Amino acid sequence: VQFVESGGGLVQPGGSLRLSCAASGFTFGFYRMSWYRQAPGKERELVASILRDDNSTYYADSVKGRFTISRDNAKNTVYLQMNSLKPDDTAVYYCAGGPYVGVWGQGTQVTVSL
Repeated sequence: VQFVESGGGLVQPGGSLRLSCAASGFTFGFYRMSWYRQAPGKERELVASILRDDNSTYYADSVKGRFTISRDNAKNTVYLQMNSLKPDDTAVYYCAGGPYVGVWGQGTQVTVSL
């Protein structure tokens, strides 16, 4: 199982970024996929999830209305569209999913700052 996150960077408050995560090593379309983030000095937290079948989604209250999770099962890829970014969104973002717990990629750094 492998996850490769990309799309992070430095953005000003109010800006947007689109993160991508390419997954491999399992039948992607069978599993819920999620995005997590970890800010310096804080625990990793769940940001958003998308189910495998009907694409039902979940969002943390802190990102609801600003972030959108989506998936392309043909490309084994999950996305996170992030709009109206705030400095509090600064963190390393990770995707996760599949049949094994505790498998993480290298993450992608998102920094929201002037």
